[in-house]
Amino acid sequence: MLELIREENVWNTLKNDGKPVVLYGMGLGAEKIMATLDGYGIEVADIFASDGFVRGHSFKGYTVLKYSDVCEKYDDFNVVLCFASHLDDVIENISRIDSEHTVFAPDVPVAGGGLFSREYIRENEGKFDLVYSRLADDESRRVYVDVLNYKVSGKIKYLLRSFCDKSKVYSDILRLEASENIIDLGAYDGDTIAEFLTATGGEYDYITALEPDEKNFKKLLKNTEELFDITCLNMGAWDKKDTLIFAKKAGRNSRLAADGVSVDVIDVDSLGLSPTFIKMDIEGAELKALCGLERTIKKYAPKLYICAYHRNEDLFALPLKVWEMNPEYKIYFRHSKYIPAWESNFYCV
Repeated sequence: MLELIREENVWNTLKNDGKPVVLYGMGLGAEKIMATLDGYGIEVADIFASDGFVRGHSFKGYTVLKYSDVCEKYDDFNVVLCFASHLDDVIENISRIDSEHTVFAPDVPVAGGGLFSREYIRENEGKFDLVYSRLADDESRRVYVDVLNYKVSGKIKYLLRSFCDKSKVYSDILRLEASENIIDLGAYDGDTIAEFLTATGGEYDYITALEPDEKNFKKLLKNTEELFDITCLNMGAWDKKDTLIFAKKAGRNSRLAADGVSVDVIDVDSLGLSPTFIKMDIEGAELKALCGLERTIKKYAPKLYICAYHRNEDLFALPLKVWEMNPEYKIYFRHSKYIPAWESNFYCV
């Protein structure tokens, strides 16, 4: 696998390139990236934001500039993206900037610790190799290598050329039908339920939706109140029944934390369901949830849609766990439109 990873670690590139490092974006993402840059002894030269967000204010002691201001100030520089987006106009703007000055979007794990690097791939090369060799089609293998190259290098060109049409995933890989018995783990506000129903023409057998965050759960109830045959549960998926602590005010990214609010979690096996399709987007708890689905998966072999971008190990641990439970699964890998590599998913049939 390592011979397919042609890139240097992003932090080494930024440190050794000699160009000023300019951050694009503010907020928690910028704070996390600034801390990592500081750990590598990399100085931040300036910070800029999209024109509509620039109003003469400062962030972390830097006056927030416009991109045009930075271009006037420096002949050349490297851009470090500090936010995430799937919006067409935002991605078009990022791509335009990348054509003028290289844009890096360093991969910082949503959950767990450590940074993704060439060394990380080397340490786990056998597992990456096994997953790569067993993926279901050439497109999966191509995108898998592109995402690995992106996660090492931070170069957005690997993501820009890997975007898939999500509707094609539903129609050509998952092939959702009108009689699906759906489990949605990490249902958020019902956004992916809406995707499923678009794919099936609004038809389904039953939906069971789990969402641990209280505010998200209220939105979920409101957005699904007109649906029939649906059960919404204010709890998370885990490998056993328990009570865990989730971060407060995490919104879409509600996840485990050192302090926050108590949330009930459950192993889905204990719900006694007979699903044909399971989606899991649970902020780093995917492997735990799979362990709590072992009887269900072995008995019913449902189609699986598993997010693979929260933890560094997700890119090998999740498919290997699925194959351990049922070696007959064909597993596809696709990346939907998003920078950074959020919405990199395994689809198992």
